[in-house]
Amino acid sequence: MVLEDGVIEGRKTFGNITKYIKMTASSNFGNMFSVLAASAFLPFLPMLPIHLLIQNLLYDISQTTIPFDRMDPEYLRKPRKWDASDLSRFMICIGPISSIFDIITYLVMWYAFGCNSPEHQTLFQSGWFIEGLLSQTLIVHMIRTRKIPFIQSRATWPVMGLTFFIMAVGIVIPFTRFGASIGLMPLPLSYFPWLIGILLSYCALTQVVKVWYIKRFVRWL
Repeated sequence: MVLEDGVIEGRKTFGNITKYIKMTASSNFGNMFSVLAASAFLPFLPMLPIHLLIQNLLYDISQTTIPFDRMDPEYLRKPRKWDASDLSRFMICIGPISSIFDIITYLVMWYAFGCNSPEHQTLFQSGWFIEGLLSQTLIVHMIRTRKIPFIQSRATWPVMGLTFFIMAVGIVIPFTRFGASIGLMPLPLSYFPWLIGILLSYCALTQVVKVWYIKRFVRWL
């Protein structure tokens, strides 16, 4: 019994490490494309360095509870092997999805909110700051399981509690003095229906691509 518990715990640890690496690699890969696309076409900086640093800090904090997450029972039935080629393939398949919705956010801020000149860059940066952080944080729940997140498989309470807390903090920051001090500003309420639509679409497309990836390459996430 003790030996069996040790083996299961080892498989959980390996699974959570793999999840963390794939989450971080795909997220950073997608962010690279988003920044390149925005820098090529916008007449101002899409986000200030301080914004990126705070965004990444909050995202990293949201991942600190991953070691306490559970693994789906199917994953624990047999030992798994580390496959570096699977990581690069997964990163290329999943990473650009976030870039698609980052670009959609750019278009919404540009056309729907008139952020098309350097005078409006603060509003643009605030909108992308929130969307970027929330989509980054949601990827934790999308990648942690091969099932449908929140419905067929839910993370442990520490993971859910911290990730949703970080998302709330990200939404609030532009409305605070701290947000103003780093060059962010409050967003109009009309921004948030757009945000919800973008995030739900992002989750749906990620789930579709994830299922396709599993069937195509027969790999566990």
